[in-house]
Amino acid sequence: MQLRVIIDSNFLFIPSQFRMDIFDGLMNILNRRFEPILLSSTLKEIQRIAQERSPKTRRQASLALKLSERCRIVNVEQFADETPDDLILRMATEWRCPVATNDRKLRKRLRDINVPVIYLRQKTRLEIEGSV
Repeated sequence: MQLRVIIDSNFLFIPSQFRMDIFDGLMNILNRRFEPILLSSTLKEIQRIAQERSPKTRRQASLALKLSERCRIVNVEQFADETPDDLILRMATEWRCPVATNDRKLRKRLRDINVPVIYLRQKTRLEIEGSV
């Protein structure tokens, strides 16, 4: 079975901000086939950014949406009191899979419950905390 990797919205902004291929990076760091997963709520968040923010951010969000086509979109119900980060935490725990994010708070919350986290290090390479 392929390893699932939940992709957070900010992770899809890396290519436009730092000129890096995140999918190659993930393949290199994981050293195995994986399935990039984008939760439906994360996709909606990127779509909202693509419409509402500054022109520069909208351009980056448009590229992020293009990259999202390489991910499997999974429809997951988000509870009323649940933030997008809470939802990512819940799904990562349920599926026992790593999360790719650059969000500091989310990374700490994930590490506190022993979920592996993949993030951008020094704007040049991906790194993983925890074991897959």
